[in-house]
Amino acid sequence: METQSTAINYLPIIFQILVAMGFVVGTMVVTHLIGPKRKTSDKLTSFEAGIESKGNARQPFSIKYFLVAILFVLFDVEVIFMYPWAVNFRELGQDGLIEMFLFMGTLLLGFIYIIKKGALNWE
Repeated sequence: METQSTAINYLPIIFQILVAMGFVVGTMVVTHLIGPKRKTSDKLTSFEAGIESKGNARQPFSIKYFLVAILFVLFDVEVIFMYPWAVNFRELGQDGLIEMFLFMGTLLLGFIYIIKKGALNWE
């Protein structure tokens, strides 16, 4: 016997989302209303791991840091796609193996392109 998915089936999920959102909003409002409101010079200064800040935080630095971080995230996320394939290796059979080789080949081409462009070379 097949069961139809109706709107009433989603009522517990909607109720749970509303309760969670209500709790978050309620907690934030209550803490804002009853919390202390004393602003001192010590509270308004920036704090980073106990080290006193020096200079301007908006100074420019090399785009290489961003590039390496983005490339790391890109390849890291692509590696995550390999885990389900490894878990279901036997069920996917030869077609799954061919598709994974194509996927890994595409990754390898992207990595070779990055190396050829010198994106990871530090000066």
